[in-house]
Amino acid sequence: MKFSRVTIIAGSIAGANAAALRTPTCPPVDSKGMQRFVTENKLMKNLKDLETIANWNGGDRAFNNPGYTASVNYIKSQLDTSKTWKSWTQDFEAEYYTVKATFVVEGKSYSVAAFRRSIYAGEDDFTVEGQVVEGPPGPSSCTSEGYNGFDVKDKIVFVDGSDCPGGLWQNPWVPYGEVVSARLRAAHSAGAKAVIVHLVEKYQQGIPGFQKLPKDGKEFGPSGYMAHTDGLHLLSLIRRTGRPVFGKFENMWIQGNRPTQNLFTESIGGDPNNVIMIGAHLDSVRRGPGINDNGSGSSLLITLFHALQKYCPKNRIRLAWWGAEESGLIGSNHYTSNLSKEEADDILLYLNFDMIGRGYFGVFDGNAKNQPEDPYSLTSPPGSNVIEKLFIDYLVANGAPVVKEPLVANTDLAGFVGLNKPVGGLHSGSMGVDSCYHRNCDDYSNINGTHIEIMGKATAHVVSVLSNEGAKLIPKTPARKVDANGRVVPVKVWGKKPSPEDEVKLTVGDMVGV
Repeated sequence: MKFSRVTIIAGSIAGANAAALRTPTCPPVDSKGMQRFVTENKLMKNLKDLETIANWNGGDRAFNNPGYTASVNYIKSQLDTSKTWKSWTQDFEAEYYTVKATFVVEGKSYSVAAFRRSIYAGEDDFTVEGQVVEGPPGPSSCTSEGYNGFDVKDKIVFVDGSDCPGGLWQNPWVPYGEVVSARLRAAHSAGAKAVIVHLVEKYQQGIPGFQKLPKDGKEFGPSGYMAHTDGLHLLSLIRRTGRPVFGKFENMWIQGNRPTQNLFTESIGGDPNNVIMIGAHLDSVRRGPGINDNGSGSSLLITLFHALQKYCPKNRIRLAWWGAEESGLIGSNHYTSNLSKEEADDILLYLNFDMIGRGYFGVFDGNAKNQPEDPYSLTSPPGSNVIEKLFIDYLVANGAPVVKEPLVANTDLAGFVGLNKPVGGLHSGSMGVDSCYHRNCDDYSNINGTHIEIMGKATAHVVSVLSNEGAKLIPKTPARKVDANGRVVPVKVWGKKPSPEDEVKLTVGDMVGV
């Protein structure tokens, strides 16, 4: 999940049969005991397991992909061992979309991605068939003059993807689309039916960062790019065959609703009228395993669950692993939008943990005010300042430099702000802080074990305090208005919706993900 600016300062019941659940007799939640249980080793073991799940399921844990289902089952298998907590899933549907690009030459399928020329679904669909030829070598393919002597009319042209004159590779902030745009213009002006750019070895695993064609992307015909190793194989095929080689290049927008789940577990004991909710999204992007985003938050919740087993919370505790967050907070918004008035009123507060594996020690701002110029900024509901202070006091006392994290609408906190519930939690930075944010290198090696342990122990302490004293420290806030069916209607908590021009204009298909 992406966050913005920061300011530095000092379902159905699943699992254990309800009849088998026993009324616990145990001590109240203890901060020191909880902190001793939440260790780097435990947190990192969960993350290694989640990475393994991704590796065994196509490289990701994204909504609608098998890695997400496997992640749910992995956690659920642990929840089902408890006799003092109940667990369940909540089914919902989320809109799924992707751009599927395929390139088949002489019966062999090559992994490709298409440059997106339109922000509107379906406008980029194309099917191109024809002879596949090699374009001019090196920088000569950057200009239309370089095509003198090359017959590419109505053909699929495969061109080198290294730098063009002007040294664009020297500036890491230049979008890759700008680097290749000269080649696309030159090939299409020479009559090419389609153009596929051969990535340089540096970008064998895809293109990181700022990925979009120039704003005049509609001037280009069908075009895409291919990974370096696949490209070498294709070049060899073209050069050694000794006859014309033919291929088919297709791009298709795929869209529709897909079923998925949220996963919950809740203590049987504790005041049911003062529920402490703690959440983290479980899904990754389709680009990689998502170990920091958000295996880190998910791992923390797993560890908290095990730590809490020997205690009797005074206030009921409910843990939630959200689905389809990367598709637009769909899981958490589905949950908050389908609560009855009574269910919503029972929630005392909500804590959220998203990307806590590396970066800074970010605490969500409990005194935030909506900024009219920022459509995503939120106002903290009453009581949020208490949560913020608990986290800051702990972190400062333990030598961690605290960062006040803005309260924004593009995180799972938003639905609870819409219910007027106190919110808080931790975040350690995304784009600009984590170089592997939403990339396939967001793996186990992307986590700082010391950092996540500090964040985990801070959470263990705050949860302990809130479990025992939350109802005294934080005034209960009633839920917002209800509809004709008695369901809560969360208020809209942000301003304008981003315009289509704010969207990234390069899709990366199956090779890199969305």
